[in-house]
Amino acid sequence: MRPTQLSISLILSVILMASCNNRHQRADAYGNFEAVETVISAESNGRILMLSVIEGEVLRAGDTTGLIDTTDLHYRRLQMLAQRRAVAGKASNISAQAEVYRQQKANLMTDKRRIENLLKEEAATPKQFDEVSGAIEVLDRQIETVKSQLVNLADELAVIDAQLAQVAEALKRCYIINPVSGTVLNRFAEAGEITAFGKPLYKIADLKTMDLRVYISGDMLSQVKTGQEAEVLIDTPEGPARLKGKVNWISPTAEFTPKIIQTREERVNLVYAVKLSVPNDGSLKISMPAEVNFNK
Repeated sequence: MRPTQLSISLILSVILMASCNNRHQRADAYGNFEAVETVISAESNGRILMLSVIEGEVLRAGDTTGLIDTTDLHYRRLQMLAQRRAVAGKASNISAQAEVYRQQKANLMTDKRRIENLLKEEAATPKQFDEVSGAIEVLDRQIETVKSQLVNLADELAVIDAQLAQVAEALKRCYIINPVSGTVLNRFAEAGEITAFGKPLYKIADLKTMDLRVYISGDMLSQVKTGQEAEVLIDTPEGPARLKGKVNWISPTAEFTPKIIQTREERVNLVYAVKLSVPNDGSLKISMPAEVNFNK
């Protein structure tokens, strides 16, 4: 290679290195991508009959992803339904008896009025009037007793209905319903295992838009505002890739620089956390590092 060509190559190399160094020096902040991760846990105890989630699968909110054994709850519900039918039948019989008492009272009231008229004409005796009045009083007490029994049976039916509602809610919770849209990150259980209330089944996160958490110094606070767009740079095999991000949160309090991002000398500095939302085309991953330029 001629001296001139060698000099040109050296100059180009120096320019390239300087350009790379300037890019790193030009970055206003550094951080890592993160996402809101939701751990889906069991809401019932029992054997897992089905769990259909696959790591990397995209789920929608409301999808049924699994089922926990409902056998015990099913038989408990059948037992309560039988109890309710028995109580309702008893209430029906008592209501029929009350109707008989009311009809008997109506007949006696007619007799009482007739005897009152006969007494005025001295065609009946006071004894007959007293006997009818006494019979009416007995029927009144019987009617009141029946009413009390009906109230007790109504309360018993209300208790059974409440228990049936509890069983229905427990049966509903045996179905594992995915609560949020996102991508399955981890699966923690398998079909056939025994699970319990609160035991994790899988983890999911919405990766369509990622959060980039970076840290800035206090003298940069005036340059960064919520809603501001910024340039996000990530490393790829082809070189730095530029993405667009938007500031959606700025910490109101300062903290020491996290160890995972800065050098030992810089850890004693106070910085402010900033979150940017970045649309994900599939290239962004959780914990992936990135750089940010706010003044692009």
